[in-house]
Amino acid sequence: MAVSDDRSRGDVSAALGGAGLPGETVAAWLAASGAASGDYHADADRFSRQWQLGDTLLKALPRKPQRTEQEAAAAAVLLECDRMSRERFLERHAEAVYRRLTNDCAEFKRIEALVLDAAALLPGLTPDTERLAAERGIPQRDKDGIEIDQGIFLARVLAHPAVGMHLCHAMLLPRPEALERRNEYFSGGTLELDGVTLERRGHTSFITLRNPRFLNAEDEATLDGFEIAADLAIVDPSSDIVVVRGAAVDHPKFRGKRLFSAGINLTHLYHGRISYLWYMRRDMGVVNKIYRGIARPDIGPDEIYGGTTEKPWIAAVDGFAIGGGCQLLLVADYVLAASDAYMTLPARKEGIIPGAANMRLWRFTGDRIARQAILCGRRLDCDTPEGRLVCDEVVPPVALDDALAKVIDGFASSGVVSAAGNRRAIRVGQEPLDLFRSYMAVYAREQAYCHFSPALIGNLERHWGAQNRTP
Repeated sequence: MAVSDDRSRGDVSAALGGAGLPGETVAAWLAASGAASGDYHADADRFSRQWQLGDTLLKALPRKPQRTEQEAAAAAVLLECDRMSRERFLERHAEAVYRRLTNDCAEFKRIEALVLDAAALLPGLTPDTERLAAERGIPQRDKDGIEIDQGIFLARVLAHPAVGMHLCHAMLLPRPEALERRNEYFSGGTLELDGVTLERRGHTSFITLRNPRFLNAEDEATLDGFEIAADLAIVDPSSDIVVVRGAAVDHPKFRGKRLFSAGINLTHLYHGRISYLWYMRRDMGVVNKIYRGIARPDIGPDEIYGGTTEKPWIAAVDGFAIGGGCQLLLVADYVLAASDAYMTLPARKEGIIPGAANMRLWRFTGDRIARQAILCGRRLDCDTPEGRLVCDEVVPPVALDDALAKVIDGFASSGVVSAAGNRRAIRVGQEPLDLFRSYMAVYAREQAYCHFSPALIGNLERHWGAQNRTP
């Protein structure tokens, strides 16, 4: 049996031998490869042995920047073959693995804990903390992309309806850090968190995005704070509405001007400071919570049972909403924008998938404009017919504060009691949770490969001059 779908054992053995890898270890690795038998325990033992041997062989090679052509080819063979074997194993056993990790779905585990527990349960299935630490912080171009194994695992879990929905449920629960700080926010009405400020004014919670050096871009330093703020804003009994807006920035070109968001921090991405899990945590966490609300552990969060706490969200757009910023507009209930603001989803120039925008943007703009924005980089100016398909109201920049106050008053005066029910009724026809689960199964794998693609590095250098920017 071939060790991958595209390479014979002879080809693989020759590639590894040509790089000077120890023949005994290569032979043991080849002997452990093969098809899944369907017996969980037998497959778990054999595949785990293969993955650990493959990792041993990969570690025997020089680090990626120092490899010869033959060594680089050997690394590519090892990574490809072991990834294909993970796909074969998980095709049969993803549900069994997940149930073992969660005590037969009696426990909820967030993605970041789940993938590490998977590494402990079946060594080699996903990278452990030691392997992750070895690649953390080095330039993106110099990584082997071991985090792709996390994407393969999560894709297979999410593709399974029962355990995939359970994982979606886990990511919609409030974070423990939010529960620990709720009394502080409920009583004081303000909270400073990494990357955001949370403040209650009247019956409205305001989340202000703050990353001034990077034009309010999102990165590893801002994500946790944003999600904790969203949790607290949603469960706060003293507020009925949530507003998200960008803070003023200190970049020389825009100093003192509010900007909504520049999307993912491309400088950090280029320099290897954004993990693959960042995408999954963001879109299954804070972004999905904005769209669906906060779940309870004792009831499903789908639209039929209505097992979430949720509120209307208003997005106020100054300057631009680029990439992830634009993605936030697609889950807001009302988008108010300055007339000089614009939106883009520069996926083509970045080489990554723009979150769940592929599933959502076309509902606003139609299929052709959505494809033009995602695949061809089309800019949507807010004060145009196309921009108004996303924006509910566009006003002069100087009038944005007054217009925002009127929008808030309009939501409050009409009553928000029915807001949750209306949001669920809209979602069940547009994007029920099971549809989201299916999308994320595709996204999990495809984004993992995009995140470590050489094309991403080329795009960032060509379009953004990332090699000349200081992280």
